[in-house]
Amino acid sequence: MAGAGEDSLALFGAGVRAALEAWPALQIAVENGFGGVHSQEKAEWLGGAVEEYFIRNEGPILSYSADLELDEVEDFLGELMTNEFDTVVEDGSLPQVSQQLQTMFHHFRRGDGAALREMASHITQRKCRVTATALMTARETDEEEEDADSTEEMEVTATNDGAATDGVCPEPEPSGPDSQTIEEEDIVEDGWTIVRRKK
Repeated sequence: MAGAGEDSLALFGAGVRAALEAWPALQIAVENGFGGVHSQEKAEWLGGAVEEYFIRNEGPILSYSADLELDEVEDFLGELMTNEFDTVVEDGSLPQVSQQLQTMFHHFRRGDGAALREMASHITQRKCRVTATALMTARETDEEEEDADSTEEMEVTATNDGAATDGVCPEPEPSGPDSQTIEEEDIVEDGWTIVRRKK
């Protein structure tokens, strides 16, 4: 019986790492070195930290209440991203990743290794490779002012199985009233961008 528990723990750990590796916000943070020179090592450590967080906060097996609420998991992941990668995740992906992790933990607690394997495989297959590259855009001014008026933007490209997807992953992204757009007139002269909500 201990072997089965150890196997499902290993599968849970593999599932956690698969979910984190497929998370575009973490991919961008690592790729661009937001966590410093050791960003890749921090990303690998993050998998173990999340796994430990779930195990440490595990309640009684026959409990009717959930071990961790979704917002607790979101807060934990958000805090790790802020502290380790100096990144505030505002793309709506925190609830999705948190839900995946909670579902995997539920399968782990039930000892359902097949469901854990299937979920990790599904996440890996749907994984998008996200890259962000800096773009420099300059206004039409004389050459002396060009450096002072330039702004840095990030262009995001997502690929799935090596094929570019024009910046969109195949899985649906949540869209709600908080969606924001940036229009050309919203970029003011000093380089700041005015962000307005859609009505």
